[in-house]
Amino acid sequence: MAGDSSDKKEVESSGGKERERKRSRSRSRDRERKGSPTKERKRHRSRERKRSRSRSKSAERDRRQKERDKERDRDKDRDRSRKDRDRDKDSHRRDKDRSRKSSTSPKSKDARVKKERDVKKEEDEQEEKKKKEKVQPLSLEELLAKKKAEEEAEAKPKFLSKAEREAEALKRREQEVEERRKLLDEERKKRRIFQDIGRKMLEDPQERERRERRERMERENNGNDNDDDRQKIREEKDKGKELQAIKERYLGGVKKRRRTRHLNDRKFVFEWDASEDTSIDYNPLYKEKHQVQLYGRGFIAGIDLKQQKRDQSRFYGDLMEKRRTMEEKEQEELRLKKVRKKEAKQRWDDRHWSQKKLDEMTDRDWRIFREDYSITTKGGKIPNPIRNWKEYPLPPHILEVIDKCGYKEPTPIQRQAIPIGLQNRDIIGVAETGSGKTAAFLIPLLVWITTLPKIDRLEDSDQGPYAVILAPTRELAQQIEEETIKFGKPLGIRTVAVIGGISREDQGFRLRMGCEIVIATPGRLIDVLENRYLVLGRCTYVVLDEADRMIDMGFEPDVQKILEYIPVTNQKPDTDEAEDPEKMTLNFESGKHKYRQTVMFTATMPPAVERLARSYLRRPAVVYIGSAGKPHERVEQKVLLMSEAEKRKKLLDVLARGFEPPIIIFVNQKKGCDVLAKSLEKMGYNACTLHGGKGQEQREFALSNLKAGAKDILVATDVAGRGIDIQDVSMVINYDMAKNIEDYIHRIGRTGRAGKSGVAVTFLTKEDSSVFYDLKQAILESPVSTCPPELSNHPDAQHKPGTILTKKRREETIFA
Repeated sequence: MAGDSSDKKEVESSGGKERERKRSRSRSRDRERKGSPTKERKRHRSRERKRSRSRSKSAERDRRQKERDKERDRDKDRDRSRKDRDRDKDSHRRDKDRSRKSSTSPKSKDARVKKERDVKKEEDEQEEKKKKEKVQPLSLEELLAKKKAEEEAEAKPKFLSKAEREAEALKRREQEVEERRKLLDEERKKRRIFQDIGRKMLEDPQERERRERRERMERENNGNDNDDDRQKIREEKDKGKELQAIKERYLGGVKKRRRTRHLNDRKFVFEWDASEDTSIDYNPLYKEKHQVQLYGRGFIAGIDLKQQKRDQSRFYGDLMEKRRTMEEKEQEELRLKKVRKKEAKQRWDDRHWSQKKLDEMTDRDWRIFREDYSITTKGGKIPNPIRNWKEYPLPPHILEVIDKCGYKEPTPIQRQAIPIGLQNRDIIGVAETGSGKTAAFLIPLLVWITTLPKIDRLEDSDQGPYAVILAPTRELAQQIEEETIKFGKPLGIRTVAVIGGISREDQGFRLRMGCEIVIATPGRLIDVLENRYLVLGRCTYVVLDEADRMIDMGFEPDVQKILEYIPVTNQKPDTDEAEDPEKMTLNFESGKHKYRQTVMFTATMPPAVERLARSYLRRPAVVYIGSAGKPHERVEQKVLLMSEAEKRKKLLDVLARGFEPPIIIFVNQKKGCDVLAKSLEKMGYNACTLHGGKGQEQREFALSNLKAGAKDILVATDVAGRGIDIQDVSMVINYDMAKNIEDYIHRIGRTGRAGKSGVAVTFLTKEDSSVFYDLKQAILESPVSTCPPELSNHPDAQHKPGTILTKKRREETIFA
């Protein structure tokens, strides 16, 4: 007992000491709080200054220090709470022991009550202290540092352990299962609702009314019942009704009692249902209705006319079927079969030519073919045109060269001129510029030359070329030479160009080396022939390209002179034999003894060209592509009337609107050509010139620059108006109007080539009045051009120049 009392005293003394320590600590804190305000302020300012100095350096250090302080405070709180719990337990245990020892003594009771009061008092004091201790708010730097630390923590990748990953996967799987289960429940619910709606729709109206009334009563009586129970009851009732309906349908149930109508019922009740009407089953009036047949155009009012017509035709068809005998029926079937066969044959024959094979083509198909490609022919026994390269019987090496040159489909002039040329017939081809005339006369020539043995060709090389191709200008001759080399070089056929501006001796040397084709301008060719650089002893193929231009330039006597150099021994007979395709084809294949073949291509057919053709061509086949002399249908022609002084200003306006290079500007004089080009270059445009006064090298340089894109504008005279093919010329400007309409047509033909569209702008002055009428007609015939009122209403455009107009006499009344 004594030991117990001593232990108690020690515990009490230790508890008293602890309480004293706490009181002294709280008093010191109170003294610190109650210190002078000036000192506190000074301390706060110094602290702020220190913080501001070491803001950037010590943000992280402060944060760590605070975390350590917080951790230390937490440890202290834990120790304090543990000590408090231990103290409470000890006090509780001591109280129990005391109560056990002296449960009856009043002193022990008073001591216990006093102790409890002390404990409560201490707890209240601690709570007050905690309330008084206000948390110091964080400064701006601390907040920023805290935010930065949080962002860094978020930016760092978080690596999950295997257990965490497994837990995450299980969680996701549970969510998916839960979502699927919800979806299935929703679908089941929707299906149930749909089935309920279907049952209600099929239900008898009276039965529905009863059911609704019953449900309403049940809801009123059992408002608090469970919905699931009600659903089960409803389903059981529905099943019962279904069973009842099956029994009534298949086992013959008891008929429903009809509802009797009471006098006080507001709703009208029908005594029968439409499904109960059985009169249609046995009454013949309903079963076999009488059809009224009205002759003529009569119909019964109020009934569909189409239905009446169908019934009427069916009635008469059945009537005729009953009256016919078997023999008549067979005859009718045979007749209908023949009609169907005839119609099928007609449909087969009426197919478009593009859907037929070559051997299925009829005369009508060939006529349609020519119309599709605007081909018109004159002359006896003209062969059929080419549909495509593969179908036509050309030698394989020629087809290979055509394919290499990029000729996928023949042009209209090539379609018709090549078959005629391969029959050794003379040709007059009238086609617009840029229509592929060069290949049209080259391919028959190459076919014939390649049929000759190579030994004969080499032995007879001193007899001159097999073919002479005449062109009006050097540029056109060079262009034909390029095309001929492209075709002839793979076949070993040599070509020489005899044109002005190049050394005659050099050309003579090349001619002496031997060649099969000579391409020449008339003037230089006569010069070469007269100086014996060239003979035409074996020439059997003569081509006059742009014949109308040659005659306009005054080359008609030169052409006639050249043709006189060709021997007359191989001329065609001027008889029907010249039109016989079989004889001409045999002659074409006879080699060196072939008749002379003359081919003339032109864009227009003036009388001088016709005269030349009559003199030198024997029974020619004339091929027109489109309309002879018509401007290109894709070229939009614009005409501007002005004075001579306004031309330059208007030209600059047209160029300032923008254009797609290259373009060609045509003038009539060489001097004006150079002056205009220089003025355009001063204004910043890339211009070059081409006219008869330039040397051959200068001409070639100007054309090559324009074709390569180094120059944008070509200022030229009519030298560039014929035959020269410059790709993608977007616009032609006639700065000076041509002297005649043929030259105008050739000028505007430089644009709109190879299926593309183009623009032709013409400046007109009073001096050009002689061509106003023809120009007006040319613009009116073009589908894409409009004639301006200044030209169409001009007095000189109303009639052709040279025509004498006779004024009509006024009507006079003579009084006798």
